[in-house]
Amino acid sequence: MIKRGIIPAEGFADVVERLTEPLAVDRLVRLAEEHRERGNIGVAFTYNEPFIWFEYVLEASRALKERGLKTVLVTNGYVNEAPLKELLPFIDAMNIDIKGFSDDFYRQVGGRLAPVLRTAELAKDACHVEITNLLIPGLNTDQAQIKGLVDWIADTLGPNTPFHLSRYFPARRFKAAQTSLADLENARQLAAGRLRSVILGNV
Repeated sequence: MIKRGIIPAEGFADVVERLTEPLAVDRLVRLAEEHRERGNIGVAFTYNEPFIWFEYVLEASRALKERGLKTVLVTNGYVNEAPLKELLPFIDAMNIDIKGFSDDFYRQVGGRLAPVLRTAELAKDACHVEITNLLIPGLNTDQAQIKGLVDWIADTLGPNTPFHLSRYFPARRFKAAQTSLADLENARQLAAGRLRSVILGNV
């Protein structure tokens, strides 16, 4: 990890270039194929947000699909409909992080809720979809938000949609208290009333 203040700002690009290496699509596909004998079935695009390198993901997903490999997106779901529809034929599964079920929450983190919900709606007709919600105390842990999200998943995506409730821990610049196990369990019980697969994460 590069710590702020240790390297002058003008030196970051040089450091990143030295510590990273481009991964061409043909090499990505070759690596995925080489690991099939170890049980690999494809590639998951995650960390960082895959839609910020959309063109690469589209090209790679096409190439992987041609070779019978699976593709997964782990995403915040914040994308316009046209590029999403172009990509979906090459995607086998998506885990979409719906960060909170209110526009107020999304405004705090710099986005809007509606496009994320629309992404999930479009994806459910094209591939396997799972939803993740990171529970952050004081921001999105009130019962109204959790119930609203659970009801929306059950009514719009279906009660068989896997739902991941993740525990938050403070890191970097955001220092809210970590999610309590009690809050996590309360959310699980509420979700289990309408959804058949509720999974706790980061516990």
